[in-house]
Amino acid sequence: MRDSDALPETVVVDGSSLTPEDVAAVARYDAPVEIDAEARERMRESRARVDSVLDSGEPVYGVNTGFGHLVETHIDRKDIERLQTNLVRSHSAGAGRELTRSEVRTMMVTRVNTLAKGYSGIRPVVVDRLVSMLNEGVHPVVRSRGSLGASGDLAPLAHMALVLIGEGEATIGGERLPGAEALDAVGLEPVRLKSKEGLALINGTQLTVGLASLFVVDAERIVDAADAAGALTTEVTMGTTANCDPAIHEVRPHRGQQESAAAIRRLTEGSTVLESHKDCERVQDAYSIRCLPQVNGAVRDAVDHLREAVEVELNSATDNPLVFPAGTVDERAPGTDVAAVVSAGNFHGEPLALRLDYAAGALTELAAISERRTDRMLNPDVQESYLPPFLTEHSGLRSGYMIAQYTAAALLNECRSFGRPSLDSTPVSGGQEDHVSMSGQSALNARVVAENVATIVGVELLCGAQAAEFLGDGLELGTGTGAVRDAIRSVVPPLDDDRPLDGELEEAADLVRFGAIRLAANDATS
Repeated sequence: MRDSDALPETVVVDGSSLTPEDVAAVARYDAPVEIDAEARERMRESRARVDSVLDSGEPVYGVNTGFGHLVETHIDRKDIERLQTNLVRSHSAGAGRELTRSEVRTMMVTRVNTLAKGYSGIRPVVVDRLVSMLNEGVHPVVRSRGSLGASGDLAPLAHMALVLIGEGEATIGGERLPGAEALDAVGLEPVRLKSKEGLALINGTQLTVGLASLFVVDAERIVDAADAAGALTTEVTMGTTANCDPAIHEVRPHRGQQESAAAIRRLTEGSTVLESHKDCERVQDAYSIRCLPQVNGAVRDAVDHLREAVEVELNSATDNPLVFPAGTVDERAPGTDVAAVVSAGNFHGEPLALRLDYAAGALTELAAISERRTDRMLNPDVQESYLPPFLTEHSGLRSGYMIAQYTAAALLNECRSFGRPSLDSTPVSGGQEDHVSMSGQSALNARVVAENVATIVGVELLCGAQAAEFLGDGLELGTGTGAVRDAIRSVVPPLDDDRPLDGELEEAADLVRFGAIRLAANDATS
C-alpha cells in the first residue's frame, strides 16, 4: 500500500532542506535523488581544504592519523588510501538481522545530505556514486546491530560504504550479489577512497536519523488514526464527546490535547448515535474514553518534540573531524592557511536518543489506552447491552474478535518490554570513546513500537466498525467516523462468522500505517 500523503517525486539534496517526508519518499518509493549544484561546489571546496592539509604534513585526525584509541599513530602518506579502505573494512563488524531495503535507503539518502553540507572533505564523485546506487537500486547488505550512536552509527554505515569500494554484498532487483558485481550490473565502478573519505562515509548518525524519520512520519499517522479510532469507540460504546468541549481544553491549553479534542469533535459531527443518549443517566465515561484528548494529545506533543530534533539532525554536519575555512574557527585548530580541521562530537546521537526513547514510550501509552477501549467493546462485563459478547452473534459457538484483543495485548507487552537504551553507555576503543548514546538501538526499538502500535490501533478500528454493525436502525455515525468505518469496510467485511483474522489485522494496520485512515477522516471533515 502506498502512503496516502503527498510525497515528493524527486528529492533534491542540498544539505539544508531534507525532511522526514523526503526520506520516506526515497526509502519506500524510490523517489529519484539529485544533488544541488551549490552543494556540489561546497563539497569541491571542502575537498580542496583536505588536500591542503595532507600536503602540509601536519598530523590531523582522520586525515593522516589512526582512529579512536590509535589517534596518536601517524600514518605515512603512501599509506593514506590504504588507511581509509582498512577503516571501512574493519568497521564492517555488525551483527543481528539485516536492515530492510527501506531502512538501508534511509541511511544512504541521509548520508548524502550531510556530506552535501560541505564540511566533510569528501570528493563529489564519491557522493555521486552513492546517489547512483540509490537511483539504480543497489542496496548494500547492512547488519542492524553494532552502532553505539557515537562515533555515530559506525558499523552500519561501514557496511553501506563497503559496497562503494566494491566489497561486501548488495541486493539489486531482489538478487543478492557481491558488491563489485552489483555495481557492475548497473554500470558503476568501485570508488578508490582518498584521505579522510572513509571516515566521512561512516562517521555520523544516519542510521539513527533515517529510522527516526520513518518513525516520525508513521507515528503522526498513528496518532491521527488513534483519534479516529477513539472517536468511533466513543460512539459505539454510547459515550459522550462533552469531554472534548473547547472550554475544557482552553483552561489546560496543551497544544496536542487541544488538537486531539478538536479532531474528535470534527469526526463525530452529525452523529445521531451521540444524540440518541445525550440525556441518559450515565454520569461519566471510563478514563479510556473521557481522557482520550489528554492521552492522545500528550503523545502528539511527544512526537512533535522528536520531529523537531529529526529535522535539525537531517540537515546537520555530523562527521568528525569537520573541515572549515581557515580563520572561521578556534585558532588552535590544526590546518593550513586555507583550512582548519576541528575534532568535536557532532556524531554523538544523544539529541535523538533521548527523544526517540521518550516518543516510543509515548506511542506505547497510545497503544495502552487503545487496547483498553477495545476491551470495552468486547468484554461482556463492561460492554453496552446492545453489543453481543466479543462482537459476534452466537458467542460461545463463535469467538468473534476475542483473540484479536489477545494479539493487541501481546504487542503491547512487547512495546512495554523495551528499556531506554539512551540511559546506557559502555565505554569502547580503549576508553577513548567513554560515553556513547546508543541512539541506533533507540531507533530500532522505536521502529518496532510503531509497527506494533499501528496494529493495536487497527484492532480497535476493526472492533469499532464491527460494533457499528449492531447499532439500531436510524442511528448514524458522525461524518468523519462514518468515513473511517467505510475505510475499514473497504478492506475487511463484517464478521458474520468466525474466520482467520491475521490477514485482516494486517490490512487494518496498513490503513493506519500508510495514512488511509487519516485521509478518510480529513476528506470527510474538511
